Amino acid sequence: MENQRASLLVVLLLLLSVGVFGQLRTDFYKNTCPNVESLVRSAVRQKFQETFVTAPATLRLFFHDCFVRGCDASMLLASPQRNAAKDHPDNLSLAGDGFDTVVKAKAAVDRDSKCRNKVSCADILALATREVVAMTGGPFYQVELGRRDGRISTLASVQHSLPGEGFNLDQLNTMFARHGLSQTDMIALSGAHTLGFSHCNRVSKRLYNFSPRSRVDPTLNRQYVSQLKQMCPLRVDPRIAINMDPTTPNTFDNAYFKNLQQGKGLFVSDQVLFTDPRSRNTVNLFASNNDAFKQAFATAITNLGRVGVLTGNQGEIRFDCTRPN
Repeated sequence: MENQRASLLVVLLLLLSVGVFGQLRTDFYKNTCPNVESLVRSAVRQKFQETFVTAPATLRLFFHDCFVRGCDASMLLASPQRNAAKDHPDNLSLAGDGFDTVVKAKAAVDRDSKCRNKVSCADILALATREVVAMTGGPFYQVELGRRDGRISTLASVQHSLPGEGFNLDQLNTMFARHGLSQTDMIALSGAHTLGFSHCNRVSKRLYNFSPRSRVDPTLNRQYVSQLKQMCPLRVDPRIAINMDPTTPNTFDNAYFKNLQQGKGLFVSDQVLFTDPRSRNTVNLFASNNDAFKQAFATAITNLGRVGVLTGNQGEIRFDCTRPN
């Protein structure tokens, strides 16, 4: 009975969301700001040339924004009292370069007199995310547009909104299903861990204090354990950065899934995708076929971009991405 209720809730959420994301269109700014994509692309490319961190930081910012209150750019709102969503401990590791990318792209769009104050920060973040994925070797996909910006950002909204590094498959599927995303979407989006870095405090438990039976997580590759321990000794600064993908950390490719096959997933929530037989076949498919992964990722991130969107007269077009009008 409980499972039936949960399934019915997901169906109702999906039906409610169809009407909302049905208002998103790839040509939404055709008449108001026809060159919005090239303006954003140019600004993001310039930022990317300054620092590679632009790519993983922007991609991660988009994911966090969509999962916390829907894709409404509320994650960009700043608070003098430090009680906005971006100030929550789960978001403190978001790199500043992601926020800076959106601010610079917004400025570039608004310098065009035809576009000024016509394009939402939420849409600029969605476009910037597509650009960093493509610039690092990932798929170039069409971005649905027409989102409006939210006015609210709270610490409380982050609670239990983001997947934890210790999640098992059931926990991951439940959280993603809440947003209308399938297990395949979840696995494809996890492949974004092919870019960027995490920090020693996020993985130290797997290396030194995993369980009463085993100090080291037994699903970890032994050689990988040695490498991680060299980078993250027991009493090291927990903020030291380590690559999520130990093989090709600067390329958006399917190496992440090949790493999982070898026991080289940095988080429990990464490695479980291979150790759990219910998701292993998808990991094996993506590991053996980069095109299949890229196609699934393009579908998944399009679905992600529909989560909780504000359209029509909802929300606003923020003049400044960091504060409501």
